[in-house]
Amino acid sequence: MKITVAQIAEQLRGVVVGDGSVELTGFTSADNARPGDLIFAEKEIYFPAAEQSQASAILVSGEFPATTKVLIRVPNARAAVAKLLPVFFPPDQHLPGVHPSATIAATAQIDPTAHIGPNCVIGARVKIGAHSALLGGNHIGRDCQLGEDVCLFPNVVIYAQCQLGSRVAIHAGTIIGSDGYGYVFDEGRHRKMLQVGNVIIQDDVEIGANTAIDRGALGATVIGAGTKIDNLVHIAHNVVIGRNCLVMGQVGFAGSTKLGDYCVIASQSGIAGHLKLGNQATVGAKSGVMRDIPDKGTVLGIPAAPDKQAKRQMIALQQLPELIRRTRELEKQVAALQAQAAGK
Repeated sequence: MKITVAQIAEQLRGVVVGDGSVELTGFTSADNARPGDLIFAEKEIYFPAAEQSQASAILVSGEFPATTKVLIRVPNARAAVAKLLPVFFPPDQHLPGVHPSATIAATAQIDPTAHIGPNCVIGARVKIGAHSALLGGNHIGRDCQLGEDVCLFPNVVIYAQCQLGSRVAIHAGTIIGSDGYGYVFDEGRHRKMLQVGNVIIQDDVEIGANTAIDRGALGATVIGAGTKIDNLVHIAHNVVIGRNCLVMGQVGFAGSTKLGDYCVIASQSGIAGHLKLGNQATVGAKSGVMRDIPDKGTVLGIPAAPDKQAKRQMIALQQLPELIRRTRELEKQVAALQAQAAGK
């Protein structure tokens, strides 16, 4: 595929510095660039390496001077890259149709434009919307609803009665709607509490590989529109996550916790149950959240504390060995003075 610098700039509403007729054939990083490639430098520290590369053009944020390269100036180079990548690397197209190995209930309703891959199992009364794609080995339980342009990568399993909005992507090995962890101690044993709710995933959600989202005990576990969930995340029953949240790898949510919109939960954090995290709350990596977080609050540590307080605690811990040494020295001095006083 060939496209000119000027055409790229027009798509991005950017400004060309240099020859806009230069043809571009690829997009890559500076260290792998060849003539015809476009690269990007979002910060000034990356610009010298970009300019010394073999690339034909550089996508930049800011007023970097250029001596040898054609530039495309845009307000946000990283956002521009996100828009450009599908141009240079078009996503796979999945042809409409049903693979012969798929097993589909007679009462299921599948849009004729949908793609049903090999070894899929689709239960009773399932509805699958236009241009959706099940890539293989997917099991969709009874009474599920999938919107338009849904993509389920291989071996994704959707348990009964779950609802997926439009433009939802779920990566391989993820389970939606498995039983929540609900037991009651009775007569010397743990009696299972049936989990009779479901999972509702709203529009434009992406979920990484090998994640588990449990169905509600009663009612729904909800993932809000635009939220992006990383690999290896566990979301327990009746959790409600707001719109446009970011949940990073290896995070775990206990049951019935509620997140507002635009929350950020960093990797390997654990969130206790029945908490409320306000809009734009941020949880630092490896944190253990035991209390509610207000709107725009940021917490760190185990147990998680407001970020400024947590940082002071971390600094104090680093100073503890020196404090212990000084305390022991003072104890020795006090003991010596006591001995001297006793000798008198």
